[in-house]
Amino acid sequence: MRLDGQVAIITGVSHAGQAGFALASAFAHEGATLAICSRNAERVNARAQELAATGVQVLPVAADLTTEEGAQALIQETLNAYGKINILVNLAGGLTKYMPSHELSLADWDAELNNNLRSTFLCIRAVWPVMKSQNGGKILNFSRAGGVQSSGPMMAAYNCAKAGVDALTVTFAKEGKSSGIYVNALGPGLIITQSNIESMKPSAEDLGKKWVSREDIAEAAIFLVSSASDGVNGVTLPVQAKGI
Repeated sequence: MRLDGQVAIITGVSHAGQAGFALASAFAHEGATLAICSRNAERVNARAQELAATGVQVLPVAADLTTEEGAQALIQETLNAYGKINILVNLAGGLTKYMPSHELSLADWDAELNNNLRSTFLCIRAVWPVMKSQNGGKILNFSRAGGVQSSGPMMAAYNCAKAGVDALTVTFAKEGKSSGIYVNALGPGLIITQSNIESMKPSAEDLGKKWVSREDIAEAAIFLVSSASDGVNGVTLPVQAKGI
């Protein structure tokens, strides 16, 4: 098993049909001990119960990761439970403000950047001293395929947040190299999730050619957080549909 003996934190684990739960399930299958986080206590506890029913050791943590207190609580509770943290996956976030850029309110702008960029920074900052004291760790952020050049209309705040995630990834990768901390990112295309399908209603042809499966995302993530990727640092790995 590729993650045997590893303690992994995965943020953004809420609904069963989403990427976060798929990652948690795949990591558990590879032998990882888990801490999963969502802002919603009812949802994260439900996902933890489903994982535990399969024999997985999992700690649910309800926390608002856009706050220093929430990010610190996630790291400290995991450390208290398991005594170490080997992997941090920053998945929490997503596109929620889709509108003409000039119509974005300041509250809209702040919310999108906080959910995607601020939460990533706060979680990395909170886990950093733990990984430095352990002489190593793997951090995986979530960006998007194509980088800045793939920025589409109607989502200015999200585009800027993901550009910031790319910059955080490279910066922390350079700072962590001497301590054995590897920091990378995944750049997925449109992921086949329950919420995406419900909101966008793609055709069967589009799903097969233009969308990325949760299984493909999980496989790429396992590579980047396992020993197989030792030496890979500061990279955003694009994961796009097979038809593209």
